[in-house]
Amino acid sequence: MKKKSFAKKFAVAAMAVVMAAALFTGCGDKKENSGDGDAKEFVIGGIGPTTGGGATYGQAVKNGAELAVKEINDAGGINGVPIRFEWQDDEGDAEKSVNAYNTLKDKGMQILMGTVTSQPCAAVVAETSKDNMFQLTPSGSAVESISGENAFRVCFSDPNQGIGSADYIAENFSGKKVGVIYNSSDVYSSGIYEKFASEAKEKKVEVVATEAFTKDAKTDFTVQLQKIKKSGAQVLFLPIYYEEAALILTQADQIGLDVTFFGCDGLDGVIGQLGDKASLAEGVMLLTPFAADAKDEKTQTFTAAYKAAYNDETPNQFAADAYDAIYVIKAAIEKAEATPDMSVSDLCDALKAAMTEITVDGVTGSMTWDASGEPAKEPKAMVIKNGSYAAV
Repeated sequence: MKKKSFAKKFAVAAMAVVMAAALFTGCGDKKENSGDGDAKEFVIGGIGPTTGGGATYGQAVKNGAELAVKEINDAGGINGVPIRFEWQDDEGDAEKSVNAYNTLKDKGMQILMGTVTSQPCAAVVAETSKDNMFQLTPSGSAVESISGENAFRVCFSDPNQGIGSADYIAENFSGKKVGVIYNSSDVYSSGIYEKFASEAKEKKVEVVATEAFTKDAKTDFTVQLQKIKKSGAQVLFLPIYYEEAALILTQADQIGLDVTFFGCDGLDGVIGQLGDKASLAEGVMLLTPFAADAKDEKTQTFTAAYKAAYNDETPNQFAADAYDAIYVIKAAIEKAEATPDMSVSDLCDALKAAMTEITVDGVTGSMTWDASGEPAKEPKAMVIKNGSYAAV
């Protein structure tokens, strides 16, 4: 009996030690900023594709954000408070993006800088809206990407890109016949095209051929290109992503199509996608808020810092948008006099109010916002020359 009693007492004592150890270990590993007054950092989350088809965009956004976070922390943080940046890969998939959001919440995220692409962003903004978490997307351009009152963006919206493209073509290609190829199954592409079509009609742009494709048929564009060639188009508007644009440039060359190719920010990345055929991108034009070759001091400083941090890689527009996004969040926090011990919801309310009162002079331009979350800034026309972007 004594042996059994001793064994039982020993087991109970051992269990107590294990439970106590687990309790202290859990406290030591806790990462959440609970809003109870003990938070010592701002936790900003980021979501985007660092693998899969959109990895060029996602990796650039991750790099640009991390560079800005490092600069801010090295300079003493935001009002003396450091930033912790947490990233999750969503592979450009809406369901995986929501899963990534929930993972970041578990890591204590207070503010979301993301997502990178439009459809995942539209899915995630439904979640951030319910949680009343402040969300700033660097590059989610669909209207639905910032549908919540808690959401803002750095990039131009799809409709604004469509309007801007039609206005630029009307002014700079007056009298030229225009063709269009767009992805009717993609919210980015179709959103730009719809506004382009209505604005082009208003501005008397002669659109002589409009061809569509879908996500299930985006490798062979021979039929569309032959129709564009037959129409006599002199300018071909491509409100699409760089993967499809690279194929179109290659196949257009094969059939001898001689046009000026014109696109939006989705074309950023086409040079790298073409690889040893990069010369086919020579003369391609696009509207984008950033060009690494620009001569202003802010762009040159950012480009040099980015190259130094990432093996001499030249930053694209997505990297610049993300870099600006982190500094926009910093400016909003400073304007709101926000502190990291605030609840997620209180922090969101403070930042929403601050966003309509700040002006940020970023590498993608000088920006202001209204309560809709849309930025007001000027687009820039770029042309690809000798394998790089140059201002027109």
